[in-house]
Amino acid sequence: MSITRHTIMWDAAVDTLERAARLHRQFFRLAGQHAKAPMWEPPIEVFEHDGLLVIVVALPGVAPDLVELKLEGNTLVVAAERALPRRALAGDAVHCLEIPYGRFERRIQLPAGRYRLVRRESENGCLSLDFEKLD
Repeated sequence: MSITRHTIMWDAAVDTLERAARLHRQFFRLAGQHAKAPMWEPPIEVFEHDGLLVIVVALPGVAPDLVELKLEGNTLVVAAERALPRRALAGDAVHCLEIPYGRFERRIQLPAGRYRLVRRESENGCLSLDFEKLD
């Protein structure tokens, strides 16, 4: 085996390990100190638009009506569970599972103030929440 081919294979292996570690850090953090089992945290976007605080939560494969929303002071808690796809369990072999499944919880610190949820909508695997500031 030539050094060039060996280097390419080594680089590919290192890239794969780094990607796996990044995905693990991104999705499988303990969600708070009270968690008894590892949970994943979905990625979010938080921005202001037309006087509203908009929060978008990426939730592929999660039914929007099963998502629990709870305000704890100035923290919005978004929680539910994403089940492992039945087709993956019924297959002969799983080659890749990168979309996390199981219980998730995301705690989102809101800017100072009081808010009221005025719109909750799901589109293309994302839950979009619009909050009106009351202060």
